[in-house]
Amino acid sequence: MFPRIFISACAAAILIGSVTVASAHFGMLIPSTNSVTQKQKTVDLSLSFSHPFELIGMDLEKPEKFYVVKDGKKTDLLGTLNADKVMDHKAWHSQYRVKRPGVYQFVMEPKAYWEPGEDLSIIHYTKTFVAAFGADEGWDEPAGLPTEIVPLLRPFGNYAGNSFSGRVLMDGKAVPGAEVEVELYNDDGALAAPDDYHVTQVVKADDNGVFSFTCPRSGWWGFAALNMADYTLKNPEGEEKEVELGAILWIYLDDYQMKSAGVN
Repeated sequence: MFPRIFISACAAAILIGSVTVASAHFGMLIPSTNSVTQKQKTVDLSLSFSHPFELIGMDLEKPEKFYVVKDGKKTDLLGTLNADKVMDHKAWHSQYRVKRPGVYQFVMEPKAYWEPGEDLSIIHYTKTFVAAFGADEGWDEPAGLPTEIVPLLRPFGNYAGNSFSGRVLMDGKAVPGAEVEVELYNDDGALAAPDDYHVTQVVKADDNGVFSFTCPRSGWWGFAALNMADYTLKNPEGEEKEVELGAILWIYLDDYQMKSAGVN
């Protein structure tokens, strides 16, 4: 009897461990482009909540806030949201027409999501950057979120293989030793991970809240710095439970393009 119980317990522990490794949630805020030119002035924005590499979606209720920050000025975009589906789950879509040069920080502040598997609520403050018409200032400025990742590498105009660096902030202060989860948005489902450890990669920040990660291929990369809030929220049964606050940042890395024949 003891060996069977022991083996079953070990198997359960292995299964739980496997689920934990591959269970990273990401708020997602994906624009149609992160670089606006005269040829393409309208940006489509997709808002969702998912496991981006495994393409496992979850319902995203209409966000608490959705806005854009440019030159320190915040513009409310909540009224522009339309219901959508991403990965067969509830999501949202918006369009934004860029009229002036600048660096635009798009921000989603969602409603709290109750995760019974982790016995806590999740709030992922999610942002991304769009640069327009050659502007190149303001990308290293915080958006003023309860928690966020401030880029130390310009978050646009990058190539696959670049090392991204950022600083994790909470209440405007650096978070020493912050743990940052990293995933590639496997949007067409063409990629497979060797094992669960490769789905969500993890890097630790230093004593100044600074981390670096080398992105090995092109595409949208999500960075999620997770910390516990100093408050609780009630679960569906009315019990006070902990709250996980996520600082989520999405950046895009490009491949080099080949010259057309006959072009020097």
